[in-house]
Amino acid sequence: MSSPRLHPRTIEAVKERADIVEVVGEHVVLKKKGKEFVGICPFHDDKSPSMTVSPAKQFYYCFSCGAGGNSLKFLMELKRQSFSDVVLELARKYSLPVETLDAPQQERLKEQLTRRDKIHRALALASGWFRANLRSPIGAAALNYLQKDRGLNNGTIELFELGYAPNKWDALISHLQQVENIDINCLEMAGLVVARKGGDGFYDRFRERLMVPIHDRQGRIIGFGGRSLEGVEPKYLNSPETEVFEKGKHLFGLDKAADPIRRADCAIVVEGYFDVIALHAAGVRHSVAALGTALGSQQITQLCRCCDSRRIVLNFDADGAGIRAAQRAIGEVEQQALQGQIELRILPLPEGKDPDDFLKLQGSANYLALVEQAPLWLDWQIEQVLIGMDLNRADQFQQVVKALVELLGKLPQSALRSHYLQRVAERLSGGQSRMALQLEEDLRQQVKGQRWHGRSSRHGQPGEAGIRERAEAALLRLYLHAPAVRAEIRRELRTRDLEDFGIPHHRKLWLVINELEESKLGIVEIEDICRGSSPGEALMDIDIAKLLSDHLLETNTALLQRLSELLEPSELQDLNLINPTQHLRGTTASLERQRVIRRCRHLIEAWGSQRLQSLEHCISLLLEADRIQPANNDDGEQRIDLLFNELNADAIRFQELYYNERRYLTELDAQRCA
Repeated sequence: MSSPRLHPRTIEAVKERADIVEVVGEHVVLKKKGKEFVGICPFHDDKSPSMTVSPAKQFYYCFSCGAGGNSLKFLMELKRQSFSDVVLELARKYSLPVETLDAPQQERLKEQLTRRDKIHRALALASGWFRANLRSPIGAAALNYLQKDRGLNNGTIELFELGYAPNKWDALISHLQQVENIDINCLEMAGLVVARKGGDGFYDRFRERLMVPIHDRQGRIIGFGGRSLEGVEPKYLNSPETEVFEKGKHLFGLDKAADPIRRADCAIVVEGYFDVIALHAAGVRHSVAALGTALGSQQITQLCRCCDSRRIVLNFDADGAGIRAAQRAIGEVEQQALQGQIELRILPLPEGKDPDDFLKLQGSANYLALVEQAPLWLDWQIEQVLIGMDLNRADQFQQVVKALVELLGKLPQSALRSHYLQRVAERLSGGQSRMALQLEEDLRQQVKGQRWHGRSSRHGQPGEAGIRERAEAALLRLYLHAPAVRAEIRRELRTRDLEDFGIPHHRKLWLVINELEESKLGIVEIEDICRGSSPGEALMDIDIAKLLSDHLLETNTALLQRLSELLEPSELQDLNLINPTQHLRGTTASLERQRVIRRCRHLIEAWGSQRLQSLEHCISLLLEADRIQPANNDDGEQRIDLLFNELNADAIRFQELYYNERRYLTELDAQRCA
């Protein structure tokens, strides 16, 4: 029986996931040597390590027998298996969805590949036309802006293939159709033109803008970023997502930065196209930019493949949007950073400058010096908690302590936790050593009580996972089919800290929804809606159910099948959409109730683990102390109470926390009943 014909998506997913060091390391003892690994070659009678494995290049090579290749080639040679068998084995190992091709699918795939080739060609021709415009009289103002305002020389302008789109409605259409004979449907698929309302023709997407082409790792143009020159909003207009362009999978400048990142063993991630261009022009060539979305796990993986130390420095703008983007990027890779899989650092430039402005004033040497000194992500987050807070005010001090306890509670290593607990206690104490010691111990106990994270499966009960899954599904169904309450749903999720969905496929779905809506409205607007500073009316105009269905049909059919009932609710489920606000309150209260119940179980366990000291024991200790040194204070009852509270402080605190949670549970039950 012949092996199934695998879909390219499955092959690419396996290649992306199968790290060469991990694959080879399962069969060969590898030792670190500089930036690479060495081991005994399994393909010949090797006496000393002659095989080198490069994590940066994802390649192995034996200097004795000449064997070499990627992780798939290694397993094919070692196990004498076919390509398909190796891919299937790895897909099962990593729990990746497997897609196969039948004869009709193979034909469709050939058509898709042909279509993609046409799209790449259209984008390349458009780029050539934009570049020609920049050097013509019509692009004189744009060229002057690049040379005078941005300070870019001709070499940098040519390196990044910068161009200009004139202020005409159909100039690109006319050129590509009449001169290059490109079909209008191909231009639409490439995202270069937009259909007029009513279906009456097309017009150019980019007009009177500086054009910055976006390349994939192979150097092919996959999209454009267009910067407005006359203050027209939006300031930056990007290509829509197409068959060849997915924002979450690419990084601007990575085609030029991959080798410099390997040499520097460090990747700098900035916000904008021109930040990258300015850094490369100044010689800081190991820099890239995210494409209008939060830095995602796929982009992080690409950077780690180029960087042995996995050192990634985020240098986003110091304004509110930049800080939120940094926080979201941290959230994407927090677990990897906590486990030491990547070294994540945050670079805040002085006086809130962006990289371009800083380079003009201070130069690349000072910039690189700051990169070397960039604080770890956790240090930066601690500073963010403390910014603008008056620690002399009890309410603000309490807010800071609560935020820091939540932050430090994520640390899995006790030695690292101790280090940060000591540092934070010193900051909070204002240099008072005795107070610092007491604060450190208080923080340690609070972190100990917080370590469950509110999501510990250890405190779950049979059947609760099903309740959570149904509640999350109801919430997502409401978001998809009740546009009027989308902004309210986002605010509720933020207020109740429920944005991290517990069911994996729900979490993936929410991530895709965020990416689709951010591509329409931008990260800043979505964040303002979540915080309640924007009414979020624009969310109502997005047909998110259709966008989601189309997106998953192209990228993840397995996930689409699991979520079909969310996209097509039953008649009974439609009833919940009649009063969406009331249903929202009950559903979010139900989700939060589960977390509070687990918290209560945790606190009961912690409370029960404390050994209570009796009043008799307290009296005995005081009598012994009085025998050695008589006390001047005659109020024995007060002394007993103080000692009792001191010896049983942890048990009393867990008791108070437990009863607070029980009271809140009553409030949530009232919300659910309402």
